[in-house]
Amino acid sequence: MSVAMTKADGVTVFTLTSDPQSPWPPLCQILKGFCYSPVCCSVSQNLRRVQRASQSVLGALHIMVGLLNIGLGAILCSSDLPSVYAYPYWLGGMFILFGITGILSEKFPSPCLVVVNVILNLAGVGFAIAAVVLYSINVFVMRLRLMLDREDNEFYQQHTTAPPAEEILWEKIWEGKELTMVLLRSINGVLIVLSVLEFCLAVSSAVVGIKDLRSNEKTQNQNQNQVEKIPTRPSV
Repeated sequence: MSVAMTKADGVTVFTLTSDPQSPWPPLCQILKGFCYSPVCCSVSQNLRRVQRASQSVLGALHIMVGLLNIGLGAILCSSDLPSVYAYPYWLGGMFILFGITGILSEKFPSPCLVVVNVILNLAGVGFAIAAVVLYSINVFVMRLRLMLDREDNEFYQQHTTAPPAEEILWEKIWEGKELTMVLLRSINGVLIVLSVLEFCLAVSSAVVGIKDLRSNEKTQNQNQNQVEKIPTRPSV
């Protein structure tokens, strides 16, 4: 399948020619044509000129947020909290993917890669919101668990008579547990702030990508209009 692009009166038309001898269905042929088409996936010098240098900075921040999610999430996952699963890992991996895509879209600015970067960052907005919700639920569960453990400890002290040495030991254990909960809540607070930062980064990357695509299209239309205005020599 071959892909051709024509522009007229501000309208872009893609013409796809299917291969009747191909064993693949038409949808797969269309995707293959777009993936291997120089029209969509070749590096655009015009897009490189209109692009800004902000995608690399935003991509580096994406990667930093992703690595911090994985590192701090490993501490949460190593604790015995029942509400923490593997979501810090896959959230961090997705944030790193968004950053790598943003950097590649600036280093190799093809229309296809810029569109993919915009789509991924729009999805990243949803992932960032999900991260804020998950970490907030985690803070609530930790607070609830600490309250229940405190009630159990008070009930135990009221209904049992332990030796002084054992009471001192229980107090030390309880102080260590409260300190651990404070540290874990602080880590969750940092992850919530990082998730809000990721939300801002995803929105900024998507907006910058859309502006680059619009600027590229506007520049191409201006160049085409200038070419059309060039007078042609009359034939003798």
